[in-house]
Amino acid sequence: MKHLVSVFVASATLLPQSALAWGFEGHQVVADIARAELTPDVRGKVDALLATDADPLTGHDMASEATWADVYRSHGHRETAQWHFVDTELDHPDLDAACFSHPAPDQPASAGPAQDCVVDKVQEFAAELSASGTAPAERLLALKYLLHFVGDLHQPLHASDNHDRGGNCVLLNLGGQRTQNLHAYWDTAVVEELGTDPAQVAIELRANVTPAQRQQWQQGSPSDWAQEAFQVARSTAYTIGAPPSCQQDAAPIPLPSGYAERAKAAAAVQLERAGVRLGVVLNRALAAVPVTVASYVP
Repeated sequence: MKHLVSVFVASATLLPQSALAWGFEGHQVVADIARAELTPDVRGKVDALLATDADPLTGHDMASEATWADVYRSHGHRETAQWHFVDTELDHPDLDAACFSHPAPDQPASAGPAQDCVVDKVQEFAAELSASGTAPAERLLALKYLLHFVGDLHQPLHASDNHDRGGNCVLLNLGGQRTQNLHAYWDTAVVEELGTDPAQVAIELRANVTPAQRQQWQQGSPSDWAQEAFQVARSTAYTIGAPPSCQQDAAPIPLPSGYAERAKAAAAVQLERAGVRLGVVLNRALAAVPVTVASYVP
């Protein structure tokens, strides 16, 4: 695991902050929550699929593979960059425009198009994962992308924009000489406040999910979930008084009173939602798909 973390950190230095929704830890938390939501049959199928993965970029357990899409992009695959977000503008919320008018793919989802959004990619890869005729190599990619993209979909600053590159242009003053842009703050700082052990954080967050919440969160579509995350961005993430612009030389903005606590609480719920919904997506997609380690080789 230490080697995997070093690989991820080295790769992350090559990427702008906007690339890393939830950071390494957040995606692990989502995957660990989702794993506990899987039926025993589907959990076995997920493990069987991941056991066939020969890509050395990450480990091949669910939590490690949940970081793969970011690491893969950092290794010369910028054509996948726009798949990680849906930048719906606060002052003109138009999900269709943010999704490039929902291009209809005429090829495997992993092949493009480059101009596509996370809402569409979740739907495309879920459809491939569940389809009996999907080629083995593509089915594995569909699973790996889903492990990551369902998490991305729930990061509020991957579902919104204030003409500031999803908060990347907004510099925060965290006290003393400490500064961090708004996007990076939501990627990492709020998650770190929940704990330093992703597996333990996942256990604690999942324990907070009530049966009523689980039932409610299992409903809806990726577009519904994106719009929900957009509302979290509007009600919480963007309540710092920053203008709708990308002024790189603007003075750092101090966090408003109580902002850190509200951000931590909102991020916790978004991670819980993402984990429950990733579990739902995988359970539905793989329930009827026959997968065994012996027979399933990409």
